[in-house]
Amino acid sequence: MKKIFLAIVAVFILNFNFARAEIWKIPENPVQLEGTEKQNYIQEKMDVIYQKKEGEPHPFSKFEVPDGWTYEKFEIDGAKVESLENSDAKTDRVIFHLHGGGYVLDLDDGHRNLSLVQADLIDAGKIFLSDYRTAPENIFPAALEDTVKIYKEILNRGINPENIIVTGDSAGGNLALALSLYLKENKIPQPGCLILISPWTTVESNLPSRKYNETRDLILGKGTPLYESVKIPPYAKGFNKKNSLLSPIYADLKNLPPMLIQVGGYELFLSECLELAKKAAADDVKVTLTIYPEMSHDFVLLLPDLQESVDSFKEIRDFVNQNMNDL
Repeated sequence: MKKIFLAIVAVFILNFNFARAEIWKIPENPVQLEGTEKQNYIQEKMDVIYQKKEGEPHPFSKFEVPDGWTYEKFEIDGAKVESLENSDAKTDRVIFHLHGGGYVLDLDDGHRNLSLVQADLIDAGKIFLSDYRTAPENIFPAALEDTVKIYKEILNRGINPENIIVTGDSAGGNLALALSLYLKENKIPQPGCLILISPWTTVESNLPSRKYNETRDLILGKGTPLYESVKIPPYAKGFNKKNSLLSPIYADLKNLPPMLIQVGGYELFLSECLELAKKAAADDVKVTLTIYPEMSHDFVLLLPDLQESVDSFKEIRDFVNQNMNDL
């Protein structure tokens, strides 16, 4: 009885503390920079995020449940999942967000907040986040297995697959593609669309941009915390690098849902995003590729105040509105 009472108190305190929280809004006057000035700005922001020096806190640094939303953590057959729900949403849209982090980082507040911003923009009333198992303790296909379990649970809850928007950044983009390929192979209904932000589309490291953007990518390039984890991925240890569930640029993409690919011009992953777009088009997938000049990896997550990130958010909103059938 005491444990139950404590749990009720904890939930009450959680709701009380977060009752006044608001979703971070895209700025009306975003930061607009070019050339060296832009790169210096990015480097300064990343030095703060990577804790090389003190500075202003990142706008996504703290997750708070917004007013009107409910938040829950639970497991599906061992797969950890989080959900957020807003009963006031005007559509039946559902976001299933797959976080980045080289398959070595767990779900964090930045990705929780990113999914909320996306939900706010497209008026989605439900969000599910896969807190999948990570390497090096858990290698392929652990993350995919967890994500498939959660997707099936979403369907079991009676949610129309056409209303599901799967969003993934970096390794999460890789996982979104692997999920979609698994669904096709097993004749499970596809989501309405895929939003791929700086997707990691091959675990190989020999594509051109891996070399010529090695020092220009200030977020994932040489000397950054995750550089070695994408150069020699622990998650793929012992597996063929051309395995289509690890390197979807080698997959048959036919019958996959419409996909939006966003990538920075200075990214390590630029070449493979180009290859993914070409492969998708060749396989008759409706695909949109947008390259944001002079931007580093996953900029929309880490640099949301920049003009390019604001443009990215708006493009996601417009892409969903154009490709979903619920309006």
